[in-house]
Amino acid sequence: MDPAMEYPLIGIVGPTASGKSALATCLARRLGGEIVNCDAMQVYRGLDVGTAKVDPEIRAEIPHHLLDVVEVSQRFSAGQFQDLAREALEGIRARRNWPILAGGTGFYLRTVLYGIFEGPGRDEALRDRLHRIRERRGPEVLHRILGRRDPEASRRIAPRDFQRICRALEVARATGRPFTEHFGTSERPLTGFAPRIYCLNVPRPELHERIARRVADMLAGGLVDEVQGLLARGVAPDAKGLEAIGYRQVMEHLAGRLTWLELARRIEVDTRRYAKRQMTWFRKEHGLVPVAGTGDDPTVQARVFEDIAAAFGAHPLWETVRARLNQ
Repeated sequence: MDPAMEYPLIGIVGPTASGKSALATCLARRLGGEIVNCDAMQVYRGLDVGTAKVDPEIRAEIPHHLLDVVEVSQRFSAGQFQDLAREALEGIRARRNWPILAGGTGFYLRTVLYGIFEGPGRDEALRDRLHRIRERRGPEVLHRILGRRDPEASRRIAPRDFQRICRALEVARATGRPFTEHFGTSERPLTGFAPRIYCLNVPRPELHERIARRVADMLAGGLVDEVQGLLARGVAPDAKGLEAIGYRQVMEHLAGRLTWLELARRIEVDTRRYAKRQMTWFRKEHGLVPVAGTGDDPTVQARVFEDIAAAFGAHPLWETVRARLNQ
């Protein structure tokens, strides 16, 4: 296919609280777009407050995909995400709309664009042993083990993300190579699309202030009530979705291990650490377009729109944008 005729694909990535949803919403309105979620926790039904999902009014106005696709207690793999996201992109292309991939999970972005390394099957004996280590000594010990085997993976994977730590150790043991060396080895890269992925870069002090405000808003907006409601509906305390930042700290609060003030502080600190890991990931991704500022800043929104116009103004799909602008 002529690269100039490949279908435009806009991506909005960056650390948590950088304004990705606001930018994606702005672009969807101006371009005539549909938004594909690229956040690992927003796929879960019932995790609304703590994952900062967009308001129902915006979802009613702009089509969103890959939100609320599985229950909190269900497993959801990167492979499943890849298949559903690519299916959504194909549907958006068939409708002649602009696909906008938005979220902060770098690994999910990679699976959409480059495919996923299938790798060896599950090693149940190894996983049982890792489970026992976690129970006896805590998940952070496994993260330190991963750091010795694959330092790059340990920087990208959260210390308490047991499933991904297991998988990284599993692949390293089976293949004799670090898990991160297999990135980009998939035989299923995305074809037919011309991705242009924008990465929001927010000065650290400003990002920390935004994270603090987000945490305060979540707690004031009913995060604890949301967790209590999930538990009342029978969701197990060790459900995958409740391992997310915000939710696991609320679980500790409900168990009496954190006061209210400690709860807010712990969520804020852990969110900062997560944002740092996100930026570490995105700095290593090739071809991202850096954008200084926050996604809810009108000047940033205008700059990104102008860049999209320069990149895709000659594409036939841009005619749909001209028609919208002339309405």
